[in-house]
Amino acid sequence: MTFFLIPIVNFLSFFMTIDTGWRGSLKLVYASHEQATRVAYAQARAPLKMQRSLYPEGKVVCHNIILHTAGGIVGGDRLDLDIQLQPYANALLTTASAGKIYRTNGLKANQTIHVDVATGACLEWLPQETIVFDRAIYRQNMRIELAAGATWLGWEMTRFGRSARDETFLQGDWRSHTEIWQEGRPLWIDRQWLPGSEASFYGHHGLAGCPVVGSFAFVGQAVDPTLVEKARSLWTGAGESGVTRLQSGLLCRYRGHSTAEVRRWFVEVWRLMRLSFLGRSGCVPRVWGV
Repeated sequence: MTFFLIPIVNFLSFFMTIDTGWRGSLKLVYASHEQATRVAYAQARAPLKMQRSLYPEGKVVCHNIILHTAGGIVGGDRLDLDIQLQPYANALLTTASAGKIYRTNGLKANQTIHVDVATGACLEWLPQETIVFDRAIYRQNMRIELAAGATWLGWEMTRFGRSARDETFLQGDWRSHTEIWQEGRPLWIDRQWLPGSEASFYGHHGLAGCPVVGSFAFVGQAVDPTLVEKARSLWTGAGESGVTRLQSGLLCRYRGHSTAEVRRWFVEVWRLMRLSFLGRSGCVPRVWGV
């Protein structure tokens, strides 16, 4: 009996030590030729996947939708995205639906995003909102490298807790770290941390009882103060908002109760910046209306 028990225990221990979770990845390279942007290289590993390229505003800008086929991120998942834009390429990336970060199974979930934007290129990173479940443990690290003359437009909208179920984020740990560099010089470094607790969720220096927060950033070119005032004037909601002029860009913040409210504002500011710096109107991806 003892003879068989030892190998069985070792066998079970081996499988219990295996780190469960997805090891998903997505690598995209965009190239521009004769004022047309295309995906020159794409490699995906489940659960990440990319749909075919769309051109709702002509060949200059390539639109792509990123899918998470598993439906959401759980503890132990590690997702890596590597996005490269070659000179003068223009790409707009969004997601098919709201992202979900489920409560932890005892492990931490990680997402790492690295972006390289070459001279004259522009990436618009516009994912749909993320819902962070109570008891989730999540880390996101994003680093964007801009060459001279490159531009970045991006946002992040996050709901803490499933509000429709009266869930609040009172346990767990959420962190988001974003860095944007240009030729070895930091343009914007943003570290956000929300430990799940009543003090963080209800305190004035935390969420103040507001489950939805958002950040919008335009980085890569100097912004005139008049555009800052225009961005402020576009705000008509009930939540709290703020607009700051960066050294080479513009930053908008939101804290409130409505994902629809922050999205409406961010879309209007995105349209303003797009027209002012890229000479293009705001072509809203159809998937946002689904």
